Amino acid sequence: MAERDEEYRLSMEEAGFRSVTSQRCRGEYGMSVIRPTTVEVETSLRLVAPDATALPVRASLRYDPADPYAVHVLFHAETAGGEAVSWSFARELLVTGLDEPAGIGDVRVWPWATPRGDFVALALSSPDGNALFEVPRSVLVRFLRRTYVAVPRGRETEYLDLDAAVTRLLAGR
Repeated sequence: MAERDEEYRLSMEEAGFRSVTSQRCRGEYGMSVIRPTTVEVETSLRLVAPDATALPVRASLRYDPADPYAVHVLFHAETAGGEAVSWSFARELLVTGLDEPAGIGDVRVWPWATPRGDFVALALSSPDGNALFEVPRSVLVRFLRRTYVAVPRGRETEYLDLDAAVTRLLAGR
């Protein structure tokens, strides 16, 4: 039996899950639960300049099951002392933007076919300026598939820790 349990644990870890000790699981302490791990993909986006030239930008796509409705794009600084910039938006916005224009306001996403292949346009707007990025569609599809292994579509509420969210809000974080 112990051997079979170990095989199951290893197969779950290979699928992207890890075992952690839960502080509270149905009111019982010390129980072990399986929780999905964070999904992170390093990639290169292309910043499209106003003259239509494109510059490569190192970025990470990140999904944390503790924040199941959101995806995060972290733009890495090119200089040693520079700070990374992070944008967060709905996972569903990214999914919809694979096939049709999605989003209003600060984040917009739409399919973008070029002679180099299929991309997705990611337009970000802030008071500091606007930026348009090309993201390889295949990279986004693989990333989103991995997020759905971690948290299946439609089951996000099962992964929310409302107590922790309220505590963070009340603490002003």
